[in-house]
Amino acid sequence: MENKNVRVGVGVVIFKEGKVLLGKRKNAHGEGSWSFPGGHLEYGEQVEDCAIREVMEETGLEVKFVKRLDFTNDIFEKEDKHYITLFVLAKIVGGKLENKEPHKLERWEWCDIDNLPSPLFLAIEHLIKQGFDFKELRDEY
Repeated sequence: MENKNVRVGVGVVIFKEGKVLLGKRKNAHGEGSWSFPGGHLEYGEQVEDCAIREVMEETGLEVKFVKRLDFTNDIFEKEDKHYITLFVLAKIVGGKLENKEPHKLERWEWCDIDNLPSPLFLAIEHLIKQGFDFKELRDEY
C-alpha cells in the first residue's frame, strides 16, 4: 500500500472594493476551478507567514495577515489527494496585481461575492457548504 499523506493548504481571502480575489487554476489539482491565492504550508512555517509568502509569490501583492477564518477537509478523488485547507483573511498593503505564476494560473480576477465564477475550487465549495458567509467580511474590507 502506498504511503499517503494529508497535506495542509492555506487559502487567502483578499477583498478590494467589495470584491474578492480569485484565480483560475491550471496544471494542478482542481484545474479549471477558481480559487483564492494560497498554497502549501511548509514545515516549521506559521500559517500567517505562509499566507503572506504565497500571496506575494502568486500575485505580487503585499498583504498583512488580518485573521484566521475557518478550515475544510478536502479529498480530491480524481487526483487522489487529501488536504486540510486553512482559510485566512489578509489585507492589501502594497504591490500591484499580476499573474506571477502563469504556468499554474490562467488569470486573476476581482469577483463579486454574490456572483462567484464556476466551478469553484473544492475547498471553497466545502467552506460555503459549511455555512461560511463571505458577505460579512466584504463589508469590513
